[in-house]
Amino acid sequence: MTVILFIVILAVLVFVHEAGHFMAAKAFGIRVDEFSIGFPPRIFSRQYGETTYAIGAIPFGGFVKIFGENPDDAGNPSPRSLANAAKWKQAVVFLAGIAMNFFFAWILIAVSFNIGLITSIDGQYAGAAQNPFTLVLSVEQNSPAERAGIAGGDEILSISSGKATVAHPEPSDIQNIIAGANGAVEIAYRRGGTTDTVSVTPGATAGSKKAIGVALALAGTVKFGFFGSMWQAGKLVAIESWNIAGSLVHLVANIFKVGALDGVAGPVGIASMVGQAESVGLSYLLGFVALISINLAVLNLVPLPALDGGRVFILAIEAVVRRKIQPSLVVWINFAGFALIILLMAVVTYHDIAAFVH
Repeated sequence: MTVILFIVILAVLVFVHEAGHFMAAKAFGIRVDEFSIGFPPRIFSRQYGETTYAIGAIPFGGFVKIFGENPDDAGNPSPRSLANAAKWKQAVVFLAGIAMNFFFAWILIAVSFNIGLITSIDGQYAGAAQNPFTLVLSVEQNSPAERAGIAGGDEILSISSGKATVAHPEPSDIQNIIAGANGAVEIAYRRGGTTDTVSVTPGATAGSKKAIGVALALAGTVKFGFFGSMWQAGKLVAIESWNIAGSLVHLVANIFKVGALDGVAGPVGIASMVGQAESVGLSYLLGFVALISINLAVLNLVPLPALDGGRVFILAIEAVVRRKIQPSLVVWINFAGFALIILLMAVVTYHDIAAFVH
């Protein structure tokens, strides 16, 4: 079920992104030959007007085929060719997909806030949160908590050690009981609509402190009215975009260092997190999808060939030198960028699978 949900989410995000390119091109009168969710072979196609709408058998992506986007069409004098449109119009077409990802994230977060978003309340939402509880953010591999069956997304209901029992504990309560435990602790948790109690024996960390290998946060339901939701969602999109951009810069600067990919997730890792988000609730899942959408937007802004940011960067170079780059050179630049992206995806996916197996 998690895999199906992940594929649906990916298809929706691709649709939103490609719809941005599609609508911008149509608005400028540029011909769009095909709009496809998924890659060929086609399992469905229908032509309306000059555009073929299709669904591909390979669900991991999608594309919009815009006339004049291919360097081979560069010599065509048609005024409806993307290559013959003004530079600023081309830039708008390329950036429209990114804008749609940001917009979609804003709407999703606003809806989440309106129905009640489950989120960390350690910071700015402390005064607005209802029904606070301790949420398991993540679980270390091969840790006592993982071996006991605790997973990210679980709600901690109580913790017991000896005669001491704390119901609805905060993260500090859990840490204190674990630190003072002389053996196993009993932890009751909720996952989705079911509850369970497990026995966990804390292990010693490098600093001789006892731990069970979980990252915890005090969470709660944060709810705003219509206008408050829109405002708070806009702020959160801006904050997360800045944080993701900073993380991306840090990753590039440390790409060849050991452990550089420890905080990076590929398709396998994201699919796993989708399942965890679903177990928490609808609003949390919507917020997580919004976070993926923001990641896609920020990643596409990178001036790397084959990405939207790279295409705009090439347009900027052409505007500065006041002449077009040779189409054959553009093909090789895009090919190199695409090959690099595939390589990075392969490395990240391998990292995901290795982490999952071990």
